[in-house]
Amino acid sequence: MPSNPRPMMPIPPNRTYEGVLHHFNVERAIADRLKAADRHARKEIYGKMYDELFAQVPDHPRLTRRADAAATKRMNQLKLALARPFLKPDGSFLEFGPGDCRFSFEMTRHARQVYAIDIADQIGLGVKRPDNFELIVYNGYDVALEDGSIDTAFSDQLIEHLHPQDTANHFRLVHRLLKSGGVYMLRTPHRLTGPHDVSRYFSRNAVCFHLKEWTYGELVTQLRTIGFTRVESYWFGRGRLIKVPTAVFRSIEAFMQFAPLAWRRGGLRYLMPGVSVAAYK
Repeated sequence: MPSNPRPMMPIPPNRTYEGVLHHFNVERAIADRLKAADRHARKEIYGKMYDELFAQVPDHPRLTRRADAAATKRMNQLKLALARPFLKPDGSFLEFGPGDCRFSFEMTRHARQVYAIDIADQIGLGVKRPDNFELIVYNGYDVALEDGSIDTAFSDQLIEHLHPQDTANHFRLVHRLLKSGGVYMLRTPHRLTGPHDVSRYFSRNAVCFHLKEWTYGELVTQLRTIGFTRVESYWFGRGRLIKVPTAVFRSIEAFMQFAPLAWRRGGLRYLMPGVSVAAYK
């Protein structure tokens, strides 16, 4: 890649070209280390990768959004619209990859007990934690929760960050933690309209912290292979959640894979604003 590559998309107005290129280079270097690491080494990298990234990229969008209360509120409302239909009355709720845990805090108003599982504590000093909330920091693999203890598991923009060799282990872990009849609701960026990480400015493919982006066909097949008894597919956009047969999404994906990149990143992304599925144990 040239030292000053031409951006493939407009640079956001609140960032500079130099800042985005630096972000891309830092994140790609960490991602390359993670991709090349064995399972033992990945445990170490998982626990430190975001601290390393944020220390070197102070204008990272996640950091700037954290300081924006209005943006946080909007994001929590969207996540609630995604998760609410799958909540059980007086049930337990588990969020994987909660970040600063503001959505998990919000969910303490809707669930009897809320667990948040992440590779690092990103809540911040001095933040009051609700009584029915527990943060579990883990190494990306092992969780000290009782089997069959969770009614609803949830993740939003998480699995694309997992090493491809670790994704099946993640799904097995969720399956183990869910009660019989429990559900895992997740959303992830759609591969055919991506990449969706900082790669999109300088690459046709995800080469940064999105280690693998997914299609509906790929994700539903993986979840069924793990042992989930039923997997439902949804279109989710502007706070609306619409159940759509997976076969419909597969047909659209068969067409989209041959469409020019500009089309997929343009109008076609409204057909596939992401991959949203509910997997039942």
